Amino acid sequence: MSHAGNVLAIVTAAIAAWLFAAVYYTSLSGPWLRAMGKTIEQCKAEQAAKAGLGKAMPFILAFVGNLIMAWAIYGITLHMSMFTLRAGMIIGAACWLGFVLTTMTVNNAFAGRKAMLTVIDGLGWLGAMIIIGGIIGWFGQ
Repeated sequence: MSHAGNVLAIVTAAIAAWLFAAVYYTSLSGPWLRAMGKTIEQCKAEQAAKAGLGKAMPFILAFVGNLIMAWAIYGITLHMSMFTLRAGMIIGAACWLGFVLTTMTVNNAFAGRKAMLTVIDGLGWLGAMIIIGGIIGWFGQ
């Protein structure tokens, strides 16, 4: 695959993961809010208090994060020379287990957050990383 193909795979994977997260969190908005200890009214008030770019910043940061994850998973997949859909999904899941879930669990534990928040966010990131890995693996080198 050419350099342009590599970039296309990374960007496609990031977009797919970002869209997955939008659907995932929309469908779990009630349980997620309860796990956060917030109400919809509180979230609306917080959003209304933000101006300009501040309103979009979480969505921008989520997309940039997905791009970085896709780039990293591409690099791991490249160095392992394992460009298949299955291998990519396994690499995504392994990276999630080794780095994402562990980090989230520790951070949420020290912050005193509810375990359900770790479950909801953890499963969301698992889905995103499997999608990213699968797309990277499927696109090939």
